[in-house]
Amino acid sequence: MGAHSGKVAVVTGAGQGIGFAIARRLHATGASVVIADLDAAKGEKAAGELGAGAQAIGTDVGDESSVSALFSQVLSAHGKVDIVVNNAAIVPYTAWDDVDFGEWRRIMRVNLDGVYLMCRAAQVPMREAKYGRIVNLASNAFFAGTPNMSAYIAAKGGVIGLTRALATELGPYNITVNAVAPGLTASDGVLASPHKDSIAFVETLQALKRTGTPEDIAPVVAFLASDAAGWVTGQTYTVDGGHVRY
Repeated sequence: MGAHSGKVAVVTGAGQGIGFAIARRLHATGASVVIADLDAAKGEKAAGELGAGAQAIGTDVGDESSVSALFSQVLSAHGKVDIVVNNAAIVPYTAWDDVDFGEWRRIMRVNLDGVYLMCRAAQVPMREAKYGRIVNLASNAFFAGTPNMSAYIAAKGGVIGLTRALATELGPYNITVNAVAPGLTASDGVLASPHKDSIAFVETLQALKRTGTPEDIAPVVAFLASDAAGWVTGQTYTVDGGHVRY
């Protein structure tokens, strides 16, 4: 029996990278995993790699009707939702002078609105069941104030604030809400972006001198999604090899 046996978990943005590592970890420890990814083909491929007990549902987390459809399908198939991991995000590298309102809204739509919509939908079956684990992916960039990421950092700061507030709102229903703030991680998205050029420099700032991987993030998320973390809520865990120390 694994730590998540009998649980139903929804992981957004799990077609690759950190999201997939989280989905794989939860699946390995017994959960039925729903991969909710904008790229439906990528989600299907990821679910196929996990095998029995995994499925993919194409989802745009920034669209209310898409999120509603996701939960309708999950509840129809499983009858409940125990765990929601809000991992889906876009990570641009845009100078502040180039962040017009259209770019600002593009980032907020996924990175903050998406978390709101997912939490809003998840709370309904969780409140009825008097049980739930919500884990939101933030970023250590919120604490570091990384340049060329102003809108992203603002969104992730909102995720941390929402996490704290929802822990208070949903605690009476035995629902925990926590956040995990990864550092710069060698995920598929990072390695395909300008962020990859910062990996070597960031390593010099870390207490642990190696490159972080998605597999470094997944165990912390899995813990917070488990019954072992039943007395932990409203917290943000920074998982970055000791880059940010506070």
